[in-house]
Amino acid sequence: QVQLVESGGGLVQAGGSLRLSCAASGRTFSSYAVGWFRQAPGKEREFVAQISWRGGTTYYADSVKGRFTISRDNAKNTVYLQMNSLKPEDTAVYYCAADRAVGLVKISNYDYWGQGTQVTVSP
Repeated sequence: QVQLVESGGGLVQAGGSLRLSCAASGRTFSSYAVGWFRQAPGKEREFVAQISWRGGTTYYADSVKGRFTISRDNAKNTVYLQMNSLKPEDTAVYYCAADRAVGLVKISNYDYWGQGTQVTVSP
C-alpha cells in the first residue's frame, strides 16, 4: 500500500504563495500518478491538478491554471503543488491522492488518499 501525508498549508493573504508537499511511503512512488484535490466548506471535493507517474504530463483545473504548478521529485517520494497568486476562493482543505492508472484519473478511481492540509487565503 501507499501512505500519503500532506504538509505546507497555512494562512496567507490574497496574492501570496504556498507550496504544498505530498510525501509518500510504502511503495515505489514513481510508478503512481498523483493528483491534488481540494474541498471548501459546504462544497464537494474538486480536482485541482494531476501529474503522471513519469512527471511528463500534467493536468490543471481551469480555476488554477497559470497560478498553480504541480511537480514531483521521485527520489524524495514527494509531489509538490506550488500555489501562487492565491485568492480567497482557493481556501479549502487540500488532499493528495495516488493511483497507478495511466492518463487523467477520475476522483472515484484514486486508491490512496492523504488526510489533507488546510489552506486559508484572507482577502
